[in-house]
Order: sequence, then structure tokens, then C-alpha cells
Amino acid sequence: MAKKVLIVDDSLTIRMYHKHILTQAGVACDEAENGMEALEKVQTTQYDLCLVDINMPVLDGYSFVRRFRAGEGLPAPVIMVSTESEDKDKTTSYENGANMHLTKPVQADTLLTYLKLLT
Repeated sequence: MAKKVLIVDDSLTIRMYHKHILTQAGVACDEAENGMEALEKVQTTQYDLCLVDINMPVLDGYSFVRRFRAGEGLPAPVIMVSTESEDKDKTTSYENGANMHLTKPVQADTLLTYLKLLT
């Protein structure tokens, strides 16, 4: 059975980039434009991994992960993928429940390596 990933990012370009990498590796992907849309999706679908941007409208990535870890959705590993790359940003990602923090742009081999490690 193919792995399933939820890509959460307000940038269509980034969602398409991550989806291209993952689908080429045989991974099924769903997309969400913001954290609120992502919360709705994780309520009804089991994902093997969530790729989450930090800066998004409606509900940012940190808030999404906090609510997701508090039980709003079926559990899955979370990788924060953001242009925010300072140590404080990484620390905040982990404090809010992320399993990993990667800086954009993520290279294909790096993304696929962490997918394998976390799923």
C-alpha cells in the first residue's frame, strides 16, 4: 500500500514541487492551503506524514501542529518545511510537536530520506 502525505502550504508552487517529488517516489498526496483546511483533512484521513509550512493565512503551521498533537486528527509524523531557518524557529517547531524542521527549498533526496525515516 502506498504511503500517503498531506502537504500543507499556502504556496501552490511549493505544494506542486513537493507533490512532484513524492508522487515520483510512489507516494499518494493530498494538499491543504492552510492549517484550518489541514485540520479538516486529518479528521477523516489517516496520513503517514504531514509536510507543514509555518507562515500561512487562517491558521499557521505552529498552531496546526499544536492542535493536531492535542488530538484534533489521526496521529502522524510532522515535518515543518519553511523559509524560517533560525535556531529559534527550529526550537519552536519542536516545542509545538513537529518531528523535524527543514528549510526551503528542500532537495528531493533530503525529503525522501526523512519520509523513509519517519514512516
